[in-house]
Amino acid sequence: MIVKEIHHVAIICSNYQRSKKFYTELLGFKVLHEAYRSDRDSYKLDLGIGKQQIELFSFPNPPARPSRPEAMGLRHLAFSVDNITTAREYLLSHGVDCEPLREDPYTGRKFFFFQDPDSLPLEFYEST
Repeated sequence: MIVKEIHHVAIICSNYQRSKKFYTELLGFKVLHEAYRSDRDSYKLDLGIGKQQIELFSFPNPPARPSRPEAMGLRHLAFSVDNITTAREYLLSHGVDCEPLREDPYTGRKFFFFQDPDSLPLEFYEST
């Protein structure tokens, strides 16, 4: 078996409309498909980002998942951006709290962390 690429990442949110707005309006991800599943009282929103997808789910009363400090499991989700400074300023201007810029000691590329509406750790990483 040879893995070709990441197909999607699934995220469960606590407030569907708030998270949908964050990922589509603020981060600019494309809505590919949206469905309400009445049997599960759940939304499933497929978002496009490049060739990959993010599946955004809502479920009634999802349990909290620890994400910091350095909890076991998925550490963060990183997205590449062309201009790290512009990306950070954009998020800050829209009220998103961002950590200071850092530099990867191995690649020399700059990056920073921020959180989605449910405190999921996200990273913007300089692509060039």
